[in-house]
Amino acid sequence: MCVPSGVYVVYEGGLCMGWEGCVCIFIHTYLNCWKPPLTYLPYILQCAPSPSSCSPSSPSPLIIWHGLGDTSTNPALQSLADKYTTIYPDASTHIISLSPDASSDRTSTFFGHVPTQLSQVCTALLALPPPFATSRLNLLGLSQGGQFLRALVQTCPFPRPPANLITFGGQHTGISKFLPSCAPSDWTCKSAGALLDRNKWSSWVQHNIVPAQYFRDPADLDTYLEHSEFLADVNNERPLKNDTYKERLVRLDRFVMYLFEDDKTVFPKESSWFDDVDGATGLPVKLRNSSIYTEDWLGLKELDDKGALIFKTTPGEHMTLSDEMIHDAFKMYFAPLNNNGKEGGVDLDNYSKVILSPEKEKEEEEEEL
Repeated sequence: MCVPSGVYVVYEGGLCMGWEGCVCIFIHTYLNCWKPPLTYLPYILQCAPSPSSCSPSSPSPLIIWHGLGDTSTNPALQSLADKYTTIYPDASTHIISLSPDASSDRTSTFFGHVPTQLSQVCTALLALPPPFATSRLNLLGLSQGGQFLRALVQTCPFPRPPANLITFGGQHTGISKFLPSCAPSDWTCKSAGALLDRNKWSSWVQHNIVPAQYFRDPADLDTYLEHSEFLADVNNERPLKNDTYKERLVRLDRFVMYLFEDDKTVFPKESSWFDDVDGATGLPVKLRNSSIYTEDWLGLKELDDKGALIFKTTPGEHMTLSDEMIHDAFKMYFAPLNNNGKEGGVDLDNYSKVILSPEKEKEEEEEEL
C-alpha cells in the first residue's frame, strides 16, 4: 500500500489510511492523530480498521484499458488481470468497457468521440465500490488505451490521485500515419481508416473516428491545432494551457512508457515515449528536447526530475507482451512506494509526532535527561 502525506492513524498491526472505516478512542484529551509514531500506541486505545478499506497490506486496484480493435471480453485481458492478482493477492481489477456488448465495445475503439468516452469512463470508475473508490489506482493502458488512461488522469476528478500508470505502445504524441492490420472482412476497421485518410480534419471525422482524434502531422501543426478534437487538448499544445492537467499528472508515483522495438503499427513508434518529429526535417526530436518538456506543459519534466518518468523498451512488434516482461513490469512499477519515494511500503521512522499535552512533553524531556 502506498501511503501519501495526509492524516493517518496507527492501530495494532499496521496503518489505517485516512479516517475511513476507523474508530479512534484516545486516552486523556489527545484529539490529534496526525501520523503518530508507533511509540505512541499507548495513547491510542482503539483504532480498528474496516476489512474493506483499512487493511495495511491492501494492494492498489488495477484498471486496464484495451486498445484499438480489442474488446474487454478478450481472454488475454483477463489473463493480464490474473497475473496482477498473482503478484498482489487480494487485489481488485477492472477492465474498462464502453459497452456491455463485446461487438459494440470493439466498434467504439474505432467510432466515437474520445472526450465523451473519457467522460463516460470517468463516471463509471467513480461509481465503482470500494476498494476502487477508496484507493489510489494502478493504471495499465494498452496501445491507444495508454493515451486514454493518461488523459483520464488529467481530466477525471478521482477522489484520490492514481498511483502508477504503465502504457504499452501508447501514442502519446499521436500518429502521423494510420497503419492498422485490418482483416479482409473487417469493414469496421477498413471504413474507419478510409474516412480518416479522406478527410481527417473535417468536423464529422474528428468527432466520430477515434484514431483521427489522435492523428498529428508534424508538418502541418497549424491545421492539427485548429481541428484536433482530443490530442491537442490533452497534450496542452494550444496557447491557452489547462493547469489542472499538469497538477493531476505530476501526482503520479510513476509514469512508465514501454516502446516496442519492432513496432510497425504505431508511426512514429517513438510516440510511445512522447518523442516528436521535426516537421521540416522529418528527424526525430527526443522528449527532453521538445517544448512540451522544456516548458513543462503537462508536468513531464517535473515527473522526470523526481525520477517518476520511466522509459522502457521491449522486443517485438506492437503489443508483443511476454509473460516474463509483464511479471517484471507489474512487480517493479506497480509496487507501492513509501513516504520517501522508495519501494516497500511506509517508512514509519519518518512519521511526525502526535501533538502532546504540556504535561506529557515535560515528562518526555525529563526522561531524555
